[in-house]
Amino acid sequence: MPEEGADLQAVATRCRKRVARGALLAAGVAMVPVPGLDWVTDVGLLVRLLPQINAEFGLTPAQIERLAPDRRIVVYKVISASGGLLVGKVVTQALVLRVLRLVGMRLSAQQAAKFVPLAGQAVSAALTYTALRYVCEQHIKQCLAVARQLQQLPAPHRP
Repeated sequence: MPEEGADLQAVATRCRKRVARGALLAAGVAMVPVPGLDWVTDVGLLVRLLPQINAEFGLTPAQIERLAPDRRIVVYKVISASGGLLVGKVVTQALVLRVLRLVGMRLSAQQAAKFVPLAGQAVSAALTYTALRYVCEQHIKQCLAVARQLQQLPAPHRP
C-alpha cells in the first residue's frame, strides 16, 4: 500500500501522467498505416501500464498477499464490489484483450478511420489516445476506491 498517510491523489496524478505519456506514444503508432501495429502496441502498453498502476497503489497480487488477513479480505471485497477486472490481478494479454473489448467500438472505428488518408490517421490516433486513457482512468479510479477503503481501516495489530 502507499505509505500510511500518503496522498492517494498524488499517487493517482503520477499514474495519470504515466498513462498520458503512454497514450501519446500509442497515438503516434496509430498514425502509422500498418494494419495491426496499433493493436499490438495498445496491448503491450496496457500489459505494462496496468501492473505499474497496481504497484503504485500497493495492489499487485504479491503486495496484497503481504497484507494482514483482515485487510486482505477487505481488499478482495472492495475489488469484487467495484467490479475491478484488473485490480489485484496478474495482468496478461488475454485479460487486456477482454478489457479492450469494452472499448471495442472506439477501436473498431479507429481501424476503419486508418484507411482515409491523413484525416483518417489523425482520427485513428485520437481514438487510440482516448480509448487507452479511458481504460486506464477506470483502473485508476478502482484502485483509488480500494486504497481509500484500506486507509479507513484501523492500523493493523503488531504482535
